[in-house]
Amino acid sequence: MTTSTADLWHHYGRARASSDRTVPDTFYWSWSQDAGPGPEAFGELTGLCVGDLGAGTARHAAHLAVHHQPARVVAVDASPAQHAMATDLYAHLAPPLHIVQSDAVPHLQAMTGTYDVLYSVFGALDFTDPRELLPAAATALKPGGRLVYSTLAHYLNGAPAQPDAVAADIPARTPNGEAVTMRRWVLQEHVWTKLLDEAGFTNITVDVLPAATGPRTADTLLMSAYHPS
Repeated sequence: MTTSTADLWHHYGRARASSDRTVPDTFYWSWSQDAGPGPEAFGELTGLCVGDLGAGTARHAAHLAVHHQPARVVAVDASPAQHAMATDLYAHLAPPLHIVQSDAVPHLQAMTGTYDVLYSVFGALDFTDPRELLPAAATALKPGGRLVYSTLAHYLNGAPAQPDAVAADIPARTPNGEAVTMRRWVLQEHVWTKLLDEAGFTNITVDVLPAATGPRTADTLLMSAYHPS
C-alpha cells in the first residue's frame, strides 16, 4: 500500500485473525495457497536474515521463523491494521521474528546490504511500483543475496497481464467501507525479467504455477533473482 491516508488493507485477513491464531504448518507460493512449491524454493535458510515485503498478518514469516531456523525474519507491511494484527498474533515469536510497519521502499533503502533473502507472496511486489522497489531490494541485499516472489500471471478476471510496466486500478475499501481503488502491478513475465535485469539482478528464473480449480483462481508467476556477488 502506498497511500498515506485511508488504510486500504484494514479489512484484509481480519476474520481469520479472530479465529486462527496458530503458526501455519505450511508455506505456499501459489495464489490458491493449498498446493505447489513451498520454502524449498528458498534453499537453506538456517542462520540467514530474511525479509518479507508486504507481510500482511505475517503468517508466512511466522512459519519461517518457527520451522526454518533463520537468524531473523523481518515482516514488513505499510498497513497499520496489518501491523497491529501481526503484532497481536505473533509478537511472542521475537526475537527471530521482527514485525515492522513501513512502506517497503524506504525500509529497504535504509537497510543497505542487510538481507540474505527477500521475498513477497502477492505482497509489496504487487502493490508498489517495481521501478522503485526492485532497485531498493537490490540495495538491501547482501552480495549474492536472493529475491523470490510470487505474483499474478494474469488478472483474476482472466484478462492477460500487462505487456509494459503499468499498474491497473483494482477495487478496494476504506476502513468505513467506502469503495475506492488501489494500484496493482500484474505484468507479463518478460516485463518482470526486464525490470529485474535493469535493477541489477542476475540469474533470473521464472516458474509458472498453474491455477487450482475453483472460483477466482489464477496462475502464479514464481520469480527468482540474485544480487551480483
